[in-house]
Amino acid sequence: MAEPVTDPPPTPPATAVPSPTSSTGSAVVRRLAVAFTFEKFRNLWLAAFTSALGTWMQRLAKQLLILNLTGSAFILGLDTFFAEVPLLLFTLVGGVVADRHDRRHLLMASQTLQMACALALAAMVFFDVTRVRYILALSFTAGLAQAFGGPAFQSLIPALVPRQHLPNAVALNSIQFNLAQAIGPLIGVLVLAALGMAGCFGINGLSFLAVIAVLGLMRLPPPPPGTRQRMLTELRGGLSYVRHGGALLALTLLAFATTSLALPLRTFLPVFAVNDAHLSWMMASVGAGSVLGALVVAWLGKFDHMGRTLLAVQVLFGGIIAAFALLPNSGFSYVLLFLSGTALLMIFSLTNSLVQLAVPDELRGRVISIYLVAFRGGMPLGSLVSGYFISQYSAPPVIAINALLLSLVAAAFLIWNQQVREL
Repeated sequence: MAEPVTDPPPTPPATAVPSPTSSTGSAVVRRLAVAFTFEKFRNLWLAAFTSALGTWMQRLAKQLLILNLTGSAFILGLDTFFAEVPLLLFTLVGGVVADRHDRRHLLMASQTLQMACALALAAMVFFDVTRVRYILALSFTAGLAQAFGGPAFQSLIPALVPRQHLPNAVALNSIQFNLAQAIGPLIGVLVLAALGMAGCFGINGLSFLAVIAVLGLMRLPPPPPGTRQRMLTELRGGLSYVRHGGALLALTLLAFATTSLALPLRTFLPVFAVNDAHLSWMMASVGAGSVLGALVVAWLGKFDHMGRTLLAVQVLFGGIIAAFALLPNSGFSYVLLFLSGTALLMIFSLTNSLVQLAVPDELRGRVISIYLVAFRGGMPLGSLVSGYFISQYSAPPVIAINALLLSLVAAAFLIWNQQVREL
């Protein structure tokens, strides 16, 4: 991540002396939110936030729907697997497609397909024709749309803000998604009570219209034409660079370990919940902590010993999750979930920043896509395996063992991997 953006000190009017507190507060706000001064970024952020609220409402409703239909933690994990595995299979292709076509149109197509999936879920529930196999098929289809829309969205951001403000824009996007995670489930409980599950799915479907409308009205210069090579040749070059780049390979493995061992907690939160309201507050606690984690990383920018900080936070993160899984439900559980969200977002942001800093520009797209495959691919595999063991035993010991394994992996890298430790 680049150094944090700072504005030149303002020249005070000759007739007034600014309050030190007011001046400091304004500087903090400008430093954290400078990307919002650009209209295109601001409009897309607001639209994406609206859509993300619907996404988290749907996630809450869908988890409850699956549990009501099956009562099976394994099916809950299987749904996450079907939703995430397209990202593992097609993100590399999606990155190449995003470089070859109009990213705005590609993202609009992705949003339209996801909207159709949400409205189909609403229709199934409304007409009482819900089947688990239909839910899994729609989850896979929505994940396929995300595999192509995700790279297009990430590639679009640099066209919305000047290059020097790009790190701030990336951090604000993280805040947008996690703020929606904090608020969306709470709204979802209200919608569930008023309109039922079909209402949650239907409102999520309509929320995609916000992004589609903003993209449709947005005018951007077309990306400059580049030299195209065979897709397989480009992918091999990126894989070779990661394989022989010690720090990059280590960071990719750490990302996979984090998502496969830690993120299943999000999938199986309903198993720990006493009722719908309890689940919504647990999800909101994780989301609120994630917002804080994103703000911390946005404020820090690039600093010394980022690698050591990353590994230390991962060790601590595993301990927090293990404590949540093994301790009885209480008010302290919300604190642990809040801290887990903070640590998780710090891990994601620090890992992503270190990968970005280690990659040369000519290989950035391919290497980042490989990192994203490892990053996103860990969750469906981890959820599927964890779901199987939870169905055989119970959720608390499985989640706790996963978390302790993550702490051991991070501690091993902290002790023995000098390349990451010195980043």
